Amino acid sequence: MKIGSLTLDNITILAPLAGITSLPFRVLAKEAGCALVCTEMISANGLVRGSKKTKQMLESLPEEKPLSVQIFGSDPAVMAEAAQIVESSEADLIDINFGCAVKKVVKTGAGVALMQRLDNAEAIIKAVRKAVDIPLTIKIRTGWDSSGKQALKLSQLAEECGVDAIAVHPRTASQGFRGKADWSIITAIKKVIAIPVIGNGDIVTAKDAVEMQRITGCDAIMIGRAAIGNPWIFSHVTALIKGNDVSPVDIAHRFEVMIRYCKMSIQCFGEKNACRILRGRLGWFVKGLRFSSKFRESIKRISSENETIELIKAYMELLQQEKEI
Repeated sequence: MKIGSLTLDNITILAPLAGITSLPFRVLAKEAGCALVCTEMISANGLVRGSKKTKQMLESLPEEKPLSVQIFGSDPAVMAEAAQIVESSEADLIDINFGCAVKKVVKTGAGVALMQRLDNAEAIIKAVRKAVDIPLTIKIRTGWDSSGKQALKLSQLAEECGVDAIAVHPRTASQGFRGKADWSIITAIKKVIAIPVIGNGDIVTAKDAVEMQRITGCDAIMIGRAAIGNPWIFSHVTALIKGNDVSPVDIAHRFEVMIRYCKMSIQCFGEKNACRILRGRLGWFVKGLRFSSKFRESIKRISSENETIELIKAYMELLQQEKEI
């Protein structure tokens, strides 16, 4: 799988998820078989203004490479300057967000708002393409109605402007993450452009990803919410595509990953902030396991690394004891 000059090991890609795809989670996804990980959405204005908090979002580690950085904004000049900052951070790929439907983003003319203003969308793509040499992708929605006409027009325009691949989340602006994704939009876009098309939306299991590729003919699969707490979905997709069997994730390995995620988060964000984040994150990894509700309750007030790891180990031991009975 190639995106411009970048060659990927397989066809799985981590979707940018606000508040989720921080450095620790990206490392886990990469270790679990994801070919290309992506940052959460980063403000171009914040990068250009030198916001310390925004620039910290560009921090990376060699083990998560290759890395895609997604930026959003509505001013072509600002987007171009932000793209140069991203390129200088040694990112491997830049992605422009044309799909965010959050009101505070849309109000600024960014995200999915740009699908109503193709003139400005074109100006942004041209400015960014001229500003950087690394591969450039965009992530889009169906548009502001279900016809998909805006998605088709933007896809063709993007290819003409030098974009290297397009990720398609086939829901309308008003849908948000609700309702059903219309995979036929992915199929339609695949038919009218030559650059790679990345399918996204309604992938809950590895089998869904294989089915999406079969139905739409997309070149790669982008997975977001289904990877939360289950980063192994990426290796499972690759295995199924190769015709191999998929084995359930070993409980001991699952808990080892939880502990690693805890330690990486503390190293990345500091103990106090990380524990606050982990109170709502660790529960992802135990969904469907016995006594998971009790574990989620126990971590609601964690405040230190030692306390967190002790609770994780205690829960693992409880499950192992139950298995032996």
